[in-house]
Amino acid sequence: MSSENAAPLDNPVWAALTGPHRAFALFAGPGPGGAGGRAARYLPEANPFAALADPDDPRSWADLAALAGPGGEVWLTGLPTPPPGWETVLSIPGVQLEGRAVRGEAAPEAVRLGAADVPEMLELVELTEPGPFLPRTVELGTYLGIRHEGRLVAMAGERMRPPGWTEISAVCTHPDHRGEGLAGRLVRAVAAGIRERGDVPFLHAAASNTGAVRLYESMGFVLRREPVFIGVRAPDGA
Repeated sequence: MSSENAAPLDNPVWAALTGPHRAFALFAGPGPGGAGGRAARYLPEANPFAALADPDDPRSWADLAALAGPGGEVWLTGLPTPPPGWETVLSIPGVQLEGRAVRGEAAPEAVRLGAADVPEMLELVELTEPGPFLPRTVELGTYLGIRHEGRLVAMAGERMRPPGWTEISAVCTHPDHRGEGLAGRLVRAVAAGIRERGDVPFLHAAASNTGAVRLYESMGFVLRREPVFIGVRAPDGA
């Protein structure tokens, strides 16, 4: 895959919302329903991330403000500088890893997770803090889990889908079951499904989560860039 094919990863949220994840997108700006707008966000109950068509264009920020609402908060990825009136409420240095060399492999013990499993998934996320996971995040792609004596103890799944790529996300393991290789098996199993439909896996992680980054690199993921994940609050309209 050429560097041109990897271009959607430069602005992955925008590429996903204007592409494969259009059904989960809210737009603001010109055009019917805002579909021709310069900003987009995921449905708030599915994913907190939003995106700008051009972070250097004040019109994109105006459209994002309309989407967020007065005082509303959204997450962005990259290194945009919010214009006056916006407040940065969260900033997390991160890494973006691409997985062209990652080998997918089925995990026979893994089960497909769905809406009925969301309460357990939310409990596991609250305990392990792998990143944002909301009540409808499970609808964004395939989520797999491993259970022990009926209890969900590990999971991983798919979140953003820029054209040609799928992000592996929500990789987490209950503290009582760490060191058993569950996360690695689930990542490979999710990667196998991504490969089957012709996409390439990639993922994001906090740069401070060095243990997870080492695991991913040992599986063949390669550092592509170092974005910053920021939470921003829109002007309150006063």
